[in-house]
Amino acid sequence: MKNKILLFIPAYNCEKQIIRVLGQLDERILRYISHVIVVNNRSTDDTENVVRDFMKKHPEVPVSLLRNKENYGLGGSHKVAFRYAVDNGYDHVIVLHGDDQGMIQDFEPVLRTGYYKKHDCILGARFMRGSKLKGYSAFRTFGNYVFNFLFAFVVKKKIYDLGSGLNIYSVEMLKDEFYMGFPDNLMFNYAMILASEYYGHDIAFYPVSWREDDQVSNVKMADQALKVLKMLFSYFIDPSMILDDHRERAVDKYEADVIE
Repeated sequence: MKNKILLFIPAYNCEKQIIRVLGQLDERILRYISHVIVVNNRSTDDTENVVRDFMKKHPEVPVSLLRNKENYGLGGSHKVAFRYAVDNGYDHVIVLHGDDQGMIQDFEPVLRTGYYKKHDCILGARFMRGSKLKGYSAFRTFGNYVFNFLFAFVVKKKIYDLGSGLNIYSVEMLKDEFYMGFPDNLMFNYAMILASEYYGHDIAFYPVSWREDDQVSNVKMADQALKVLKMLFSYFIDPSMILDDHRERAVDKYEADVIE
């Protein structure tokens, strides 16, 4: 029986880029995708209307547009999508960021060969042999190598990326919602890496292409680096910290309205 694969595209203020992301969904990719959800995290630009226009022009692409009831952050949007995947009986969920930095075609061999079925998650790696970077500064590249090394030391496995915008997860792994107390911001993926060691998840990395053209970064590097180091050090001292609630504010339930 064919695996049901959900493609989740988190979107926030990416009206210029989201149309290019949706344009990546050609016949070669859609043969593996059962459904696509664009989760709009309360964008203040025209992102939502751009998605609606695409849906009208391309009815052959199975897309649903969701809008978070609040601005939950990137991590919160993941929680909305993971719950959607569980509730609707999907086997795997692919994450492809809506800012058009990654290319889902990079995962075509992973899907075609069924490689994704052999692991709990496949994480796109920007800093692995075979990856391609465009417009990424040498300083940021060096910083990522340093943090990858530090995380690898703590979790005792090779780490090639802490959080690219192209990943695939087994829904079976997500059913117990171990991630609900993880940060709702960009730190979500870092917590997921630590959780993979704590819970014994089988993760693998796969080289991907990555580019920066007209994207607007939401990352404040110095502040982000300090928070990541603090999280990593806390885990190194006491791995059970991953069970704590790391959110800046409590959210009882992560919900989204289906717009179309």
